[in-house]
Order: sequence, then C-alpha cells, then structure tokens
Amino acid sequence: MPGVMGSSMGPPPFFVSAIIPVYNGEAFLAEAVESIRQQGYRPIEIIIVDDGSTDNTKRIAAGLKGDVHYVYQPNSGLPAARNRGLNEARGDVIAFLDVDDLWSRDKLEHQLLRLNDAPSAEIVLGYTQIMILTDIVEGRHIFRKWSDPILALSVGSALFRKSVFDKVGHFDGTQHYCDDWDWFMRARERGVSMLIHREVTQFYRRHERNMTNQEKLGNYYFIRMLKKSLDRRRQENCGQAESLPRLSCVGEESTGRLSGSAEGQAKD
Repeated sequence: MPGVMGSSMGPPPFFVSAIIPVYNGEAFLAEAVESIRQQGYRPIEIIIVDDGSTDNTKRIAAGLKGDVHYVYQPNSGLPAARNRGLNEARGDVIAFLDVDDLWSRDKLEHQLLRLNDAPSAEIVLGYTQIMILTDIVEGRHIFRKWSDPILALSVGSALFRKSVFDKVGHFDGTQHYCDDWDWFMRARERGVSMLIHREVTQFYRRHERNMTNQEKLGNYYFIRMLKKSLDRRRQENCGQAESLPRLSCVGEESTGRLSGSAEGQAKD
C-alpha cells in the first residue's frame, strides 16, 4: 500500500485513531501506549480516555506527551469511555486497545493493507491470543500464553472504518458487560461487511482484576444483549423472529461468512 510506512511514494491513505479507555490502569498504561507507538504505520493519534481513575493514571498519561491526547470524564463505564474516544477521534479508521492488553507489532500495517485492498470491507477482524499473568517481577507483569489463538468478537482485535459507526451507532452505555458483542450483533443486523484476517492482532492479558469473578453479572448482560437483538428483529419483521443475518466477509482469506468460532468466543 503506497505510503503505509510513511514513505515518499505518496501520502498514507488512512489516518488512524487509536482509542485506549482506562480506569485505574496505572500498572499497564505506559506499556499499552508503547504497544501502539511500536506500530510501523503513520499517521496515528492516540486517545486516552480516563474514565474517572482514582490512581496515578492521569500523572502517567501526562508524562507520555507526544502523540497522546488525554481526555478525562467522570466514571461512566467502558462503553461510555469508548464512545468518548469515538467523539474525539479525527481519523477515518478506528482502533481500540484496552489498557491491560497489547497489539501485535504489525497489527495496523497488516489490517490496513487488507482494508485498502478491499474497499467494500468496513471491519477487519483479527485473531486474539490469550495471555495469563504468572508473576510480577520488580513491578513488571509477566504473562504467558494460555491458549491457541482464537477468532473472538473483540474490538481490540479489529480495525474499523469510522463510517461504520454512523451505520451501526456507538456502544450501548447501559450494556456494562459484553458491549462489544452487542455492537457486533447490531452490525450483523445491518449487514456490515467484514474481512477475517487470519493472524494474531491482539494479546488479551488475563489477571486478577479482569478474571471472571463477576461471571453471573456478565451472563446477565449476555442474555440481555441476546434478548435486545431478538426484540429488534421481531419489530423489524412484523413479529417474526427470523434467523439473524450474518456479517458478510470479503477477501480471499475469509470463509465468506463469519464462522461459528467467531461467534463462540467472547471477551470477558
């Protein structure tokens, strides 16, 4: 793709807004920002949305400077923080990174190449590698691989054309868990086109703060999400709850439809 590395061949075709929602993420914030800065692609802006942190998140963000745009809001939850980032974003391509996760080094370069080669694609979804915390050495968190890579409906492994949020809408601020699944469900209902990129683009790092110790609450929101989708489809089909339309996939590496493995994994 001309200009993908910022070469003299021409201006890069995309401006990327990378959004990091954070609540009390002092232990991980600097590493998350570095994960984005290590990407070979430019131009990119990094938007940190501080969702009412009470630790040293603000001080750490202030020390990062450079390409970082810091925004503070009263604690409103993860969906609201992601939405604030979308409202602040100047780019035509959107990427998300939760503060305790990391991107693969070539995430942007590879996914942007796919997006550039497939003008009809609105989302490029990559694979997720789950990591688990094994030790803390001199304040540094040590993680190891916990599973084989999975195709999960996680916004951190995806890349979005900003225009797709005009079609689907923003994240549901009342969906405190599974808000990314809820968004992807609405995207399916609207026939959004998605390309599957069969490489790891996100390292999802599990630790004591994000383990499923609130599993019952998460299950409640998952069922709530499914019910909302069913209700929407009943209304749109005059009371008939027809089968949910699948996201169409484009590109030779996709299966033509979003596979069941993508629908069977969720990020807690």
